[in-house]
Amino acid sequence: MRPVSRWIIYLTLVVALLCHLFPWGGRGIILRPVFMFVVLLYWLLRSPHLCNIGTAWFAGLLVDLATGSLLGQHALSFTLAAFVGVSYQRRLVLFNAWHLMGYVFLIFLLERVLLLLLKLFAGNENPGWHFFLPILTGILLWQSMIFVFGTITRPKSR
Repeated sequence: MRPVSRWIIYLTLVVALLCHLFPWGGRGIILRPVFMFVVLLYWLLRSPHLCNIGTAWFAGLLVDLATGSLLGQHALSFTLAAFVGVSYQRRLVLFNAWHLMGYVFLIFLLERVLLLLLKLFAGNENPGWHFFLPILTGILLWQSMIFVFGTITRPKSR
């Protein structure tokens, strides 16, 4: 793999934040994946020396500030889920594509459960089962990111 520049990581995170802030309407708001966390998890697993848990915390704070949600809820859920993701990062080379997708699914599920618990502790009402739909669209986005970013960072053939 070619080395990745820190600026590419930050640029993709800014694009993810802009996609998250895009004015979604109708069913799109229910199905909208957490773009920032999907891109963040990709870079956490791809190059943890450039994108780390501190980046996850800062990205969560940006999402909190941008969406007007309770300050720190996305930051905490991103940070704890990123910690779980990074703690098994070295073992991922042994996973095939299906195992990796299952692992990423569990991390997305953990992030949504943490966010749900934080919302309930803050006094919000239970959003229902549709709160977990962004996990499915996040997995679809994850697979497309592996294809797109993999072609960018793959070494050139001679």
